[in-house]
Amino acid sequence: MIRLEAIELSLGSQERKVNVLRGLDLAVAAGETIAVEGPSGSGKTSMLMVIAGLERPTGGRVRVDDVELGPLNEDALARFRRDRVGIVFQGFHLIATMTALENVAVPLELAGRADAFVRAREELTAVGLGRRLSHYPGELSGGEQQRVALARAFACEPRLLLADEPSGNLDPDTGHAVMDLMFAEVARRGTTLLLITHDPALALRCGRRLRLVEGRLIDGPALGSMTHG
Repeated sequence: MIRLEAIELSLGSQERKVNVLRGLDLAVAAGETIAVEGPSGSGKTSMLMVIAGLERPTGGRVRVDDVELGPLNEDALARFRRDRVGIVFQGFHLIATMTALENVAVPLELAGRADAFVRAREELTAVGLGRRLSHYPGELSGGEQQRVALARAFACEPRLLLADEPSGNLDPDTGHAVMDLMFAEVARRGTTLLLITHDPALALRCGRRLRLVEGRLIDGPALGSMTHG
């Protein structure tokens, strides 16, 4: 599902260049759940952005779901994300002037789905928001907003879900409930998950844990089988 080979990422000017990723390698099989941990500023979000095609690496090769990202232009990358990748951010990134239903329908409409609003309603119902369809983000709690973001991420049935600190803006109880929902949906759909987190308890729920150290990934133990059932 994901293959990163010798990924380099440098940011800033030549005089003040910062090497964020240094020869990073990663292989993720379809259906895996991967947690990536590491201190703030270690490049975790940058790595996620590279995988999503939102950041072009300085060097190396990126292949996601059998698609080589390097040769794609911006329009092709946008179509790639629309059709194959769901993304959940810490800050929700909902459109304030659209209802929950409209927020989830947007990627479906962009994909040309005639049933965009039917599917959006189904996805919101699946995350427990069937009675909040007409509410705007400002009328929803943080947990409800993140549920809308999850519904939107799953709406186009992506094979890969990228989640960047998805419970970071939520209180512990709400965050736990939303993460229960996310993992349940990932398992039900067989979606590959790459999760960026500072929460060791959340990382333990994934089948494999990685740590980003000095721009390179270090494998941790495969703990998924120890934390389920």
